[in-house]
Amino acid sequence: MSRRKVEFTNRAGHTLAGALELPESGAPKAFGLFAHCFTCGKDVIAATRIARSLADQGIAVLRFDFTGLGGSDGDFANTTFTSNVSDLESAAEFLGREYQAPKLLIGHSLGGAAALVAAKRIDTIEALVTIAAPATPQHVEHLFADQACDIRRDGQAEVNIGGRPFELGADLLEDLKLWPVEKTVGDLRKPILIFHSPADQTVNVSEAAKIYQAAKHPKSYISLDDADHLLSRREDAEYVALTLTAWASRYLKLNAPQAESQDRPAVEPGEVLITEKDTQFLRGLYTADHQWQADEPANKGGTNLGPTPYDLLLMSLGACTSMTLRMYANHKKLAIEDIQVHLKHRRVHAEDCTDCESKEGMIDEIERRIHCEGELTDDQRQRLLEIADKCPVHKTLSYPIKIRTRQA
Repeated sequence: MSRRKVEFTNRAGHTLAGALELPESGAPKAFGLFAHCFTCGKDVIAATRIARSLADQGIAVLRFDFTGLGGSDGDFANTTFTSNVSDLESAAEFLGREYQAPKLLIGHSLGGAAALVAAKRIDTIEALVTIAAPATPQHVEHLFADQACDIRRDGQAEVNIGGRPFELGADLLEDLKLWPVEKTVGDLRKPILIFHSPADQTVNVSEAAKIYQAAKHPKSYISLDDADHLLSRREDAEYVALTLTAWASRYLKLNAPQAESQDRPAVEPGEVLITEKDTQFLRGLYTADHQWQADEPANKGGTNLGPTPYDLLLMSLGACTSMTLRMYANHKKLAIEDIQVHLKHRRVHAEDCTDCESKEGMIDEIERRIHCEGELTDDQRQRLLEIADKCPVHKTLSYPIKIRTRQA
């Protein structure tokens, strides 16, 4: 998997810190958003493990610190449940602007309650998952019940939650009362999956029953058996991720081949079509039978959802080289078990090139390394290098090329 540190600004002007977990290879099947538990953060074990497991299944996940927590700006004492919901909306807007709008929303504990509210406000969300979530945000008051009077009297007070001190404000207590579960969940009308453990000592499993009763179909419930509230055991977090992916595939169409998309343009045989998929660098690549996409990395202003144009160029040369070598090996009955072709492109000074005709300016250089697995003699290996130079794409790149450009 590939993890990327990201930052975005919420509606209050604070900079929020996040981590985007991306699949190690290929474009994400979908993007998801993870809301962590009360006073936790993006790096809590459950959020980290579930996000990574989902990325391994092809779903990119953004987890971030709510205002005033972890690496995010702002004062936690001034935050409320409403501000948490607003932060989720800001995170969804960031994904839609910089990557792809999220289709999946996951909320853990109080983050689950926030997700129940945010799912209706974020139009692109197609499926919702709660994990150990209370039916109403007011449920968290039991964590600081002894200090509630002090908070209301003084405007804020320090409380101890999970062995850590936090400043809580009176606005939070009043805000928690504004979100009745029946109205929020009943109006949602989006597929929902509810995870909860009957052994949860922080949020009783009866809260899951309330959410399930209030929700409209399609709705599902999965028991987490003896898991604890924070899903601190790796196997519990991975179980949630795997079953979540299987459930979400029904609603997000994760396994639907892209080639069957109704938006796929018609392309003549032998022709290639390139279309814009955003106003930066993301491009759709189409042939008559296949489709792919190209992009630039984030540090170049892209979204890294596909190989770069030069990556594609190297892939073309590498694929042609590998095919040509395999055809030769099969024809000569060479005992080659596997062929790997590694390529790199760079710009070098012509004066540093010992076998180049020109000695001025810069030239393009492609380094190609070929590994053939098998019992071969030195002469056979040398001959394979000569055959590699005979692949059609190699010849096209080596000989003069005339590119004629005209209006379509």
